[in-house]
This record gives sequence, C-alpha cells and structure tokens, in this order.
Amino acid sequence: MTQEQMLEQIVKQVMSSMGTVTASASAGGALTDADYPIGEKRPELLKTPTGIAFSDLTVEKMISGELKSEDMRITPETLELQAQVAESVKRGAFARNLRRAAELIAVPDARLLEIYNLLRPYRCTKAELYAIADELQNKYGATINAAFVKEAADVYEVRKRLKGDN
Repeated sequence: MTQEQMLEQIVKQVMSSMGTVTASASAGGALTDADYPIGEKRPELLKTPTGIAFSDLTVEKMISGELKSEDMRITPETLELQAQVAESVKRGAFARNLRRAAELIAVPDARLLEIYNLLRPYRCTKAELYAIADELQNKYGATINAAFVKEAADVYEVRKRLKGDN
C-alpha cells in the first residue's frame, strides 16, 4: 500500500467515524446509535465549519490544498450530534463531556491552555477561579464549563488547594 493510499484510508476512517464536521441546524430530532457513524449513515446532516458539504470532502481536495484546516475543525453542532448518539446508548457521562467540549470550541486555543494550567491545584485563588468562570460564561457562552470551574474552586477551597494554601 502506498503512502497516499494509507493517508486516504486513514482520512476516510477518521472522517466517517468521528464526524469531524458540523451538523446542519435543521437536523431535527435526536440521533441514535442507528445513525452512527454519522458520516456514513447521515452525511446529509454534516457540513464543514466553512459550509462545505460532507460529501464534498475528499482526499484529493486535501492534497491539492483546496481544503484548509478550518474546513476540518470540529464544531459544536457535530459534538451535539455525537452526544445524542452517546445518550441513546446510555453513555450519559460521555455525552456530557462532548457538550462541555462543544462549548470550549469558542475559546481560543492559547486561552484554553492558560485556563487548563490555572485549574491545577495551588495556581489560583477562589476569586481568580470565579473570574475565569465568569469569563467562560459571559465572553464565550460556556455555561456548563463555567459551572465546572466554580465547582472546582469550591472543592479546592474545602480541600485547601487554592493559591496561598500551601
């Protein structure tokens, strides 16, 4: 198998099984395990973040440069569809993780890494963590993650894991 054939096979598998594109807003009812993998069974629901139909994504277009990295980024809508499938097979925790991830797409990568590091024990005060939660909620609309950060701040306070506690 040539290198190009291997690349094509890998790309097809990833795109098909993970649905790395956005779903149409008109998707309608919740998806189930019968719709998985979404890229194979419900490709009409999928579009790239830049509006390209899933069926128009080809290895040839990637190699030629016609498709850019932003065409292949995952979007909140795709993650929501994946969450629906997860819920249909009683994987609620996984569905919640997918929804948290969907919220974080709006947060720039550099800021996301900063927040990740600040969430480590002894890095922030409770007020600083609450300020991060407010930023997530008010600037990025990440309400689930904001609540998560506030919960972490409260737990760190009880367990004495805030900045200045050590």
